[in-house]
Amino acid sequence: MTEKTHASLAIPARETEGGHALPPRHQEWKRAKIAVWIVLALLAVGALRTVTANIMQNRAVAETTKQNATQYVNVVSPTQTEGGGDTLLPGTLRGYVESPIFARSTGYLLHWYADIGARVKQGQLLADLDTPEIDQELAQALAQRQQTSSSLGLAKSSLDRWQQLRQRDAVSQQELDERQSTYTQDVANLAAADANVKRLQQLESFKRIVAPFAGVVTQRNVDVGDLIDAGSGTSRALFALAQSDPLRVYVQLPQAYAQNVSAGQKVVVTQAELPGQQFHGTITHISGAIDVPTRSLQIEVTLPNPDDKLRPGAYVQVAVPALAHARLTVPGNALLFRAEGPRVAVVDAKGNVQLHKIVIAQDLGQSLEIESGVEANDKIILNPSDSIADGDHVQIQQPQTNRKGAS
Repeated sequence: MTEKTHASLAIPARETEGGHALPPRHQEWKRAKIAVWIVLALLAVGALRTVTANIMQNRAVAETTKQNATQYVNVVSPTQTEGGGDTLLPGTLRGYVESPIFARSTGYLLHWYADIGARVKQGQLLADLDTPEIDQELAQALAQRQQTSSSLGLAKSSLDRWQQLRQRDAVSQQELDERQSTYTQDVANLAAADANVKRLQQLESFKRIVAPFAGVVTQRNVDVGDLIDAGSGTSRALFALAQSDPLRVYVQLPQAYAQNVSAGQKVVVTQAELPGQQFHGTITHISGAIDVPTRSLQIEVTLPNPDDKLRPGAYVQVAVPALAHARLTVPGNALLFRAEGPRVAVVDAKGNVQLHKIVIAQDLGQSLEIESGVEANDKIILNPSDSIADGDHVQIQQPQTNRKGAS
């Protein structure tokens, strides 16, 4: 509106407090529009900056996630073992002859003459028994034999007289036959009495416990005054005797090695308690069949022991001939245990994981001999995670020495 219009409408003119006129309204609107545009531009710049920051952050998170999702693994190739060689197997030392010594007569122990560790000769006295019951039975048997012998003498003289009387026809033939039967019966009774006396005399001799062979006493289970029961059923052994030179070594050979041994082969025996010492033995006996529960073949090694360094019952290791052909060996920490059986994780040329089923020929502790399932040029993952699966993509980590050289 103009000032005239204002005046006609009785609207006072725009004035300031100092009497100066205010700027026109169209200039105020222009200034307001400029301010609005400036605010909108600032808001747009802020929004653009926020969107850009979010995009960059999302890209960084994606790259970090992708980098964290990449599995870095260490790989190793199987090593080729040399053909032949020896395989260490556990064995048990036993005396060449071992026997528990039982009593054959029942009685009380009067005295023992050999303690544990004592070396005895064949036939040497080990202990004496007191057997009062057997002594009385022997005395009774001797008296019965004497009685039977006297009766036989009387029957013999009677038979001779009746034979003379029969020749003169003074007695009947039946009476002579009766005398002959009595004599024959007394002869049989005397033979039975003699057998009973010999039996008791044999039991009487068992009062002396003697060593059946030369060896060392490994156990003494009785003392003076102990009641000794005859037999080996429920009674305890008086002594245990073992011949320590030579020794026998019993080894359970796995079926895979059964074709590589024969009688006469030389083996080396070692004991952990005797480091650096080797004992040479010979395979003397081989079982003719594979043991079904263990799938192993028992072999026996004869081992000389002149200085008694080895003791019966000890645990030893026996080096027996191994397989003639070579095998591949992988570290033990490359093995995966799955429900389907043992596996190893192999990385192909594209970096993808393939789980190979393997057949373990022998567990060597820190390494495994593999019968089948891997090749010499395979890249096998060391310490694979339990969650690794077929098709997983992995990144092979370079050895530390290579990385230092590259830097």
